[in-house]
Amino acid sequence: MPAPHFPSEFGEETILFDSGFAAPQLLPSLTPFALAALTEHREEVLQYASGRGQPHLREWLAEWMNQDGCALTPDHILVTNGAKQGIDLVCRLLLDEGDAIVVSAPTYFTAIPIFRNFGVEFIEIGQDAHGFDVDALETALDARAADGRELPKLIYNVPEFHNPTGATMSAARREALIALADARGIAIVEDSPYRQVRFEGPDEPLLKALDRSGTVFHLGTFSKLVAPGLRIGWIAAEPAQVARMIQLKSEGGSSPLIQRIIYEFARSPDFSAHIDRVQAAYRERRDCIVAAVARELPEARIAVPEGGYYVWLTLPAHVDGDLLAAKAGEAGIHLIAGSRFFASVGAEVPRHHVRLAYSYTTPDQIENGVRRLGAVYRSIAGQ
Repeated sequence: MPAPHFPSEFGEETILFDSGFAAPQLLPSLTPFALAALTEHREEVLQYASGRGQPHLREWLAEWMNQDGCALTPDHILVTNGAKQGIDLVCRLLLDEGDAIVVSAPTYFTAIPIFRNFGVEFIEIGQDAHGFDVDALETALDARAADGRELPKLIYNVPEFHNPTGATMSAARREALIALADARGIAIVEDSPYRQVRFEGPDEPLLKALDRSGTVFHLGTFSKLVAPGLRIGWIAAEPAQVARMIQLKSEGGSSPLIQRIIYEFARSPDFSAHIDRVQAAYRERRDCIVAAVARELPEARIAVPEGGYYVWLTLPAHVDGDLLAAKAGEAGIHLIAGSRFFASVGAEVPRHHVRLAYSYTTPDQIENGVRRLGAVYRSIAGQ
C-alpha cells in the first residue's frame, strides 16, 4: 500500500506539524465564482491561456501591490503556476551552472533543490530576530571580491514571517539590502507568500516597493492566503524581464478558469472577510502552539512569529532534531527536522532545530500533538 500523501489519508490520531497545508475550515466557498466563470466567461476560461496571464488578474495584482507602495502596471506581472514556478523561471532567466547565489541560513527547504537543479554554489548568510543579516552579507561579498571570485547572481529571501524561522526583516535591513544589491549589481528574489497572514505588528515595506532600479523579483501566491490547490502565483518584475520569462515557460499558461475564479473572488466583499477569518484563526493556533511548547518543552527556545504558518524551535545543543523528528514520526507526530532547511551539507549543518507548522491542526490537535511531542522529547533528551 502506498504511503499517505494527503492529510485526509492519515489516521485521526496522526498530528500533522510538518507541511504548510491550509486549515480545512478556512478553505473558501468558491462555487458562486466558479459558476459565474463557467457561464458568463465560458469562451474565455475554456480556451488556451495567455502565457503572461489573464489581463484582468494582472491588472488587479498590480493595483493590489500598489496599495503596498509599489509602482506597477499589468506589464510588470507574470502569472505562474504557484510561487515555485516563479523561483524556477527566475533561475532560468538569471543563472548559469556554477553561479553563486545567496540564501539565508536556514531557508525555505523546497527552494533548495530547485536551486540545486541549476548547479549553483550556495552562500549562506545568517539571520536573527530582525531577519536577514545584511552586514554579514556585505562582509561575505567583500571577501569574495578580494579573492577574485565572481559575485552571486541573486539573493533569495522570505522577508515576512520567514519560513522556517518566522522572523520578519526590519525596514532598516530591507533598505540596506536594496542599497547593497544595487551597488553590487545583484538581483533580489523576494518570496512573499505570507504577507496577508499577519496577526500583529506593523507592515514592513515590500522590497519591491523600495526597488528603484529593477533589482527585485517579487514572488507572490494565493496558496497560503486562499487555497494551495489553486496553484496560482505571480512574479512582479520589470516588463523586459517578464517578456523574457514568458519565453522560458514550458506550459501553455496558467489555467484561465482558476485565474477568473480568483479574480472574481478577490474583488468581492468575501475576500476581505476571508482575510479577517484567516488572520484570526491562525493567530489562535499560533498562540496555542507557543503556549503548548512553553509548557511541554520548556528547554526549547521558540521564536514567536507575528504571522505566517510556522514556529522554529531551537533545542538544547545536545538534542538531535533529526532524531526527534524521526522518533516523533514513529509516534504519529509529523514535523520537519531543522537540518533540512540548510543548503550546506555535512557536519557543519546545525541539528538542534525543528520546525512545527500550526496551519493545518486545530487547537485541540495542537494541544494533543505537543503533549505527545514533549513525551518523545523527554525520552531522547535523557529526562
